[in-house]
Amino acid sequence: MLETKDLILDKAKQEDWRAMYRNVWSHPESAKYMMWSVTQREEDAPDRMRRTIEFQKSHDTYLVYCKTNGEAIGFAGVEQTSPTVWEEAGICLGPDYVRRGFGRQILQCLMEHAKELGAKEFVCCAREQNTASRGLITSMGFEQFKAETRVDERDGSSYIYLRYRRTLS
Repeated sequence: MLETKDLILDKAKQEDWRAMYRNVWSHPESAKYMMWSVTQREEDAPDRMRRTIEFQKSHDTYLVYCKTNGEAIGFAGVEQTSPTVWEEAGICLGPDYVRRGFGRQILQCLMEHAKELGAKEFVCCAREQNTASRGLITSMGFEQFKAETRVDERDGSSYIYLRYRRTLS
């Protein structure tokens, strides 16, 4: 479990499926810049949660819980890409929870977690069109070091994927 001022990052529990469906998975705006698709039907959400729980067993990923209401409002994680480099593995918040400073809290928390695990450098990524994420990343001292063209597997569209890095001190 990881904690910020307003949030708790913890492993998913099956009973969180309804909150994740309501707050995140059912919203196209949440999936827009991510590599996952919207869950169209509420009855599909429990199975999605089972897959999430299984995935989290072997990955350093978490659901994000709001301390004020205890609900799952997003997800975030990190992955080690080399002995001293860690990368965020996606940060996503439901539309009712953006523009509250939560993204900044999550990113700071993930960097501190990676540093405790031995990271000397932290990498973040964002699609070029995702101005909110790019603004957060650059405001936290990250510098872009790579841009590559990728194809969205959901619809075949091309996009520019920007990679940023920051030394952890």
